[in-house]
Amino acid sequence: MSTSEPVVAKPKDASGIKPAVSTPTRRQYWSSLRTMLSPQRFSLREEQFFLLLAVLIGIGSGLAVVCFRMSIEYLKLHLLGSGLLPSVPRVFLAPMLTGLVIAFLVIRFFPRARGSGVNQTKAALYIYDGYIPMPTVIGKFITSALAIGSGQSLGPEDPSLQIGAGIASALGRRLKLSREKLRLIAPVGAAAGLAAAFNAPITAVLFVIEEVIGRWTAGILGAVVLSAISSAVIERWFLGDEPLFRVPAYHLEHAGELGAYASLGVIGGFASLAFVKYIAYLRPRLRQLPSWTQYFQPAAAGLLIGLIGIKFPQVMGAGYSYMDQAMHEQYTWQILAILGALKIVTTGLSFSSGTPGGLFAPVLFMGAMIGGAVGMAERQLVPQLAIPVGAYALVGMGTLFAGILRAPMTSVFMILEVSGNYSIIVPVILSNAIAYFISRTFQPTPIFDLLSRQDGMDLPSLEEEREVPLLRVEDAMRPPLGQTLTGKLLLHEARQRVQGSAQDYFVVGMGGDEWSGMSRAVLLDMIPNSDIPLSQVLTARIPYLHPDHPLDTALRLIGGRPMLPVVHRAHVQQLLGVVSLDDVMRAYRGAGINESHPEPAPVVP
Repeated sequence: MSTSEPVVAKPKDASGIKPAVSTPTRRQYWSSLRTMLSPQRFSLREEQFFLLLAVLIGIGSGLAVVCFRMSIEYLKLHLLGSGLLPSVPRVFLAPMLTGLVIAFLVIRFFPRARGSGVNQTKAALYIYDGYIPMPTVIGKFITSALAIGSGQSLGPEDPSLQIGAGIASALGRRLKLSREKLRLIAPVGAAAGLAAAFNAPITAVLFVIEEVIGRWTAGILGAVVLSAISSAVIERWFLGDEPLFRVPAYHLEHAGELGAYASLGVIGGFASLAFVKYIAYLRPRLRQLPSWTQYFQPAAAGLLIGLIGIKFPQVMGAGYSYMDQAMHEQYTWQILAILGALKIVTTGLSFSSGTPGGLFAPVLFMGAMIGGAVGMAERQLVPQLAIPVGAYALVGMGTLFAGILRAPMTSVFMILEVSGNYSIIVPVILSNAIAYFISRTFQPTPIFDLLSRQDGMDLPSLEEEREVPLLRVEDAMRPPLGQTLTGKLLLHEARQRVQGSAQDYFVVGMGGDEWSGMSRAVLLDMIPNSDIPLSQVLTARIPYLHPDHPLDTALRLIGGRPMLPVVHRAHVQQLLGVVSLDDVMRAYRGAGINESHPEPAPVVP
């Protein structure tokens, strides 16, 4: 006797046909996902929900970038072959023929996919309220993989940044986030994409904050860090946790070595300047050619790169394996110098032709080759310097990064994260600072700002904002000159003080860290000969400022009040001056208020 459950027939409709099982539509799917991920479901505040969403963005972006990097390797294998030295026909034809396909795809289907991806992400943040179309993400994936895999002199990091930003933007729109969160979600995805491409979450966080967002807040920093870390975890899960380079051991033996690194900073600074000037000259001239030539510009760039690649295939593609070889002295200093110079030429051709791809890897390649060449040449000239060539190559990477991309903080921490060796921090800082100074002196406009202005976009220049002198309250405040009262004064005493004054408003020190204020007219209208102290009459409190506060803080706090007190930080009841809205506006107009007033006397604790 069988113990199985009896089979129950499914009900039929009137026609005798079993009803079909309904499948959820895409709209129903996203609606249920929004409900499942809504802050109300988890009893989360919006800030907490945004942090949770940052982790999901990091996971999704990490998976996308892993696929992107695997696609590049797959295309490289099939287009250029599996050997270390690809055959001449492949080197000659692959970048040229693929350039035709890339140009057709970009012009016809993915016009927003051209460029590196950094400025496009900034534009999404500052112009389009965080909107990056999903077709742009798909186009960036396809065209950049084709370009880098076929040997165009570009890198995967910047496209990965835009891919991550686009995925975050699409997810934010689907979940119907607020406008403010939508504007910030693109940089969160950008950090995730860059961390997965570079296997360096700290570098990704610093670059996005330093060059894309430009400001630090707890909410933004937390979301960016979480997305970068979760993305890096996904990347290491699939591709391993090995660093990009096998960095040789290095220790700073004596201070004389710093002179060698300073010379590298000078050479790297002028090499950076040459590359930026080259891009600034070539790119607008190619864009001024007839529109039909845009179909052939990537192919022409690929043809020239292929011709160079026949003799020096190292300059094709991202070139990470060749950077590793340079660190381990597998080339002469003459070959390293030639490779660095040729990389400047080929990268300028690829990037200026409109081929999608990034600048990170080419810049690091230039730095490794130039740094290695300088190291080997100096070692021959000064044999006493026993500095490993790998250390020069590593410092050269940061030097060119600081000089070309103008992200000095990112360049330092990038080298530390890649090498894991804190002994190299002093040489890196020294060389990077020199290159950055040379680049800023002879090329005032950073390369990303230069590119955005060539494209007709006036994106905020974060470097220029950092260099603008900050106006402070001390630049606008006036000495008190009898404008202060205390809460201990009786009403009739206060009336006597203000009767002969021409001032219309007085600040009142209430004791402790409290201040108030009242007008002269109100005080004179009060009952004469009253023994009530001012502290019992004045219940409203006004904020106070310190001399080092930014002027925008004064604008936010002053509201409709006639003036605010400016007090000493160590002695809050000591009035150093007062500031009004007119004072602030006069300071912004450059009236130089403090020049006409003496400095307040220093306070002796």
